[in-house]
Amino acid sequence: MSEATVSMMQANRDPAVKATVQRRIPLFYSQGADPVSDRPAHIRAGSSLSWLGDKLALVQDDANFLVLIDPESLSVEAITLAAGEAGARQFDDLRGNKRFKLDLEACTTVPTPKGELLLAFGSGSTAQREQILRVQASNPSNPKLIQASALYAQLRACTPFSGSELNIEGAMFREGQLRLFNRGNGKPNNNLLPVNAMVDLDWDSFLAYLDNPEHHQPPALQNICQYDLGNLQGLNLSFTDAIVTQTGIIFSAAAEGSPDVTSDGRVTGSVLGILDTNPRWIELRTPDGSLFTGKVEGVCAFRHGKNRLWMVIDIDDPTLPCELCEVEFVAK
Repeated sequence: MSEATVSMMQANRDPAVKATVQRRIPLFYSQGADPVSDRPAHIRAGSSLSWLGDKLALVQDDANFLVLIDPESLSVEAITLAAGEAGARQFDDLRGNKRFKLDLEACTTVPTPKGELLLAFGSGSTAQREQILRVQASNPSNPKLIQASALYAQLRACTPFSGSELNIEGAMFREGQLRLFNRGNGKPNNNLLPVNAMVDLDWDSFLAYLDNPEHHQPPALQNICQYDLGNLQGLNLSFTDAIVTQTGIIFSAAAEGSPDVTSDGRVTGSVLGILDTNPRWIELRTPDGSLFTGKVEGVCAFRHGKNRLWMVIDIDDPTLPCELCEVEFVAK
């Protein structure tokens, strides 16, 4: 493991930033339910968003289906991933099989000579959750899951990034670097505390590893930065996603009382913010000014339209559909 430089930054609430949820859309598969493939009628848990061609790609942490959403018609297509334990593709406490889920929590799209490449990352919170989903825009119906244990072992061992418990929740590509975000909602472990942090990996080295993880080492970890995001309504904020936009790097964070990285907790709200030399955020609100108390898991900028973001909310209830939201976000 390389000796990465580590910096620390404080993010503060900035009332000059505005984030307003304008529309909420419960998500259902256009194909409906399919008991044969263990697909429900609704999208259970949206955990991250990214563009793939002209569709919004949505990954789920507890269902083995990639979702492609047409932002104009709002049609929702399911791409079936490999079945898990006992042939299941849905995982939760009600079924008693939550420990077997892929836990895909972060995704990003990278331009390559072969076209756009979508990558979705398991959280790494357990050994089962150390896989990376790889989807070419030219052939989205042929997704590939890659075991990336060496990469996750390196991330976990680097405690300035992982803190007490590794939990990858954000990924983005920028200027030849793949950047990953750790969510600091873990359980303290002796002298280690949970941390919100980001780390850079050289893209070319990462791609070589991804192409052949058995014969290539994962890239060195670079430019680690830890963030104190503060709190909202009495609960600490922790990263849930991040994207590159013309405004800068926009992040989402949720205020959740999680006992550890594998368990859900009480949510008091979510924020959107900017990561720059002066990191800042604002809580999400409804058009009437009320606090929006949903748990934001993923964000993605509109292709057209200034100050507009797509956002996905996880209800943390497998019987209810997650929601795609349109958000007005203004940062001066």
